[in-house]
Amino acid sequence: VQLVESGGGLVHAGGSLRLSCAASGFTFSRFAMSWYRQAPGKEREQVAGITSAGGSIHYADSVKGRFTISRDNAKNTVYLQMNSLKPEDTAVYYCNAAVFLSGFLDYWGQGTQVTVSS
Repeated sequence: VQLVESGGGLVHAGGSLRLSCAASGFTFSRFAMSWYRQAPGKEREQVAGITSAGGSIHYADSVKGRFTISRDNAKNTVYLQMNSLKPEDTAVYYCNAAVFLSGFLDYWGQGTQVTVSS
């Protein structure tokens, strides 16, 4: 099982980045996908989530209207388009895949750094 994030980097405030998470080793279309982030000294928080078929999406209040999560089940990939970035968006961003079958099962990527300069 692998979740490989890409697209992080350094950007000025107001800029945009698009994160990608490529999945392999499991049936991607069965899993809900989420993006989490963790800033230094803070707990990991969920930023956005999307259900397995993409029919339901939710966002943290802090990113509503600025971030967009999407998925392509044919490409086993989930995306996070981040616009109007703020310095407080600086964090390591992680991809998460989750499903409830006979029990809860989830997988994590290794994370990608996003740094927003003021």
